[in-house]
Amino acid sequence: MGFFERVYEVVKTIPYGKVMTYGDIATLLGNPRAARQVGWALHVNPSPETIPCYRVVNRFGMVSKAFAFGGENRQRELLEKEGIIFDEKGCVKPCFFATNVL
Repeated sequence: MGFFERVYEVVKTIPYGKVMTYGDIATLLGNPRAARQVGWALHVNPSPETIPCYRVVNRFGMVSKAFAFGGENRQRELLEKEGIIFDEKGCVKPCFFATNVL
């Protein structure tokens, strides 16, 4: 299984109402310096209906300005539909970060 496919498998395990960072995913895959590659994989997500890439945020907990499936407003909208709350700076509140995946 290639790196992108491994990224997709991890993203599928992020629970409803939770998020992870690109770096979290890279670390789980054994390469903590591959956060940018995780982003590239999610940008070309072949199946956004089953691979919830909108649940991945940057290291500050902010949505991506370049969210490939509708922009940052769409990503935030999808997260808020799952009950995720953002602070006044636009960051996901810490309690919404997934800790037990895979």
